[in-house]
Amino acid sequence: MKRMPSLASTVAAALVTAGLALNQTHSTHDTQPDRSSTARSVSATTSGGHWVDTWASMPQLTEPGNMPPAPFTQADRVFDDATLRQTVHVAVGGQRVRLRFSNAFGGTDLPVTAVSVARPAGGKAGVDAIVPGSDRRVTFGGQPGFDIPLGAQAVSDPLDFDVRPGTNLAVTLYLARGQTSTSITSHPGSRTTSYMLAGDHLNDAELPGAATVDHWYFLSGLEVWSKRHTSATVVLGDSLSDGRGSATNGNDRWPDQLQTRLRSRPDTADIAVVNEAAGGNRVLHDGLGPNALARLDRDVLTRSGVNRLIVFEGVNDIGTAGTSKADAQQITAELVGAYRQIITRAHAQGIRVYGATLTPFAGNVYDDPAAVHESARQAVNRWIRTSGRFDAVVDFDRAVGDPHDRRRLLPAYDTGDHLHLNPAGYKALSDSVPAALFRP
Repeated sequence: MKRMPSLASTVAAALVTAGLALNQTHSTHDTQPDRSSTARSVSATTSGGHWVDTWASMPQLTEPGNMPPAPFTQADRVFDDATLRQTVHVAVGGQRVRLRFSNAFGGTDLPVTAVSVARPAGGKAGVDAIVPGSDRRVTFGGQPGFDIPLGAQAVSDPLDFDVRPGTNLAVTLYLARGQTSTSITSHPGSRTTSYMLAGDHLNDAELPGAATVDHWYFLSGLEVWSKRHTSATVVLGDSLSDGRGSATNGNDRWPDQLQTRLRSRPDTADIAVVNEAAGGNRVLHDGLGPNALARLDRDVLTRSGVNRLIVFEGVNDIGTAGTSKADAQQITAELVGAYRQIITRAHAQGIRVYGATLTPFAGNVYDDPAAVHESARQAVNRWIRTSGRFDAVVDFDRAVGDPHDRRRLLPAYDTGDHLHLNPAGYKALSDSVPAALFRP
């Protein structure tokens, strides 16, 4: 009797056939992908090492004032037949990379036609030009593009691309059809200039006449394949970590400056500081972007190679709370409860959690005549310092507060709004983080 094929062998044969069909599909935009390069990268992921986040941005729903300028925003779509070039600052390096793109807040699917990675001209951030010949095509399942479903994200194939620590990388997208919605995903507080130009200019060395904005769109992460001891530390925060008051294209937020410090020491050089902060963000309630408790899984727990978390958030919760004594007690209790939740959830994933004290804001609109908000800030800081719930405490309050009036920022660090810091103030925050917290 002739033996019938098993179910397993039938499924395996179907998968092989499907894979051959996929590999034989040609793109109308590009030549067939370099399968040998992809195969080498995929093979490498099965050997020693692991993926580690080296850069990230917190996805947000784009507000009307942060939408791309016309004609890149139309009545019913964005980036129709348009090229978008963005630069990102890499923390740790590696010889292979993969990119993450987010459609978390898009109103429709996001059809990405093609993506390339290159070295920016002069190694600079926020420039439109790339080093000629340095560009490499990014693929998704061997194909040049991918339609990212509503609310989803896409991770590219591993790409052989040598990235040095502390350098900048240019990522260019081409969207042939655009996204048919005016609800799109971005990170407005990029403090980095991006370029957009009509038509397909994916691999052009320069983008003359391109429009510019200081926002990132769709791009949400960059990972490198690195040694097992390489790891990532995520910063969960608001505008004080997102870098309001820092220099555009300067990469001098306090997480950037902390990264520079760690990279200068042999025992901490392989630790990436990944900035998952956004201006206006709150711990308890949605503000600009989902609240910290809601986004913890997406922005921290599912990131690659993360083993430490710095929580520096809560000032926007206090500043928008009521101004009675009962309000102060309530917001304090709620923030403490939220911190406990963050610690518990992170510890369950083997992530150590460091609590940063909240910095002063006397003189800002968050201040109130009876100093009720200040009393809440002090109560929250007292709990952070003394509860013993965090694995360690980083005392940012002491680092930038005026020693003659602890309710206020030191004038040398104040941008003038009595809440946000200038680059010197961000350096003070960076310098106050003990390097011992990052040793093995």
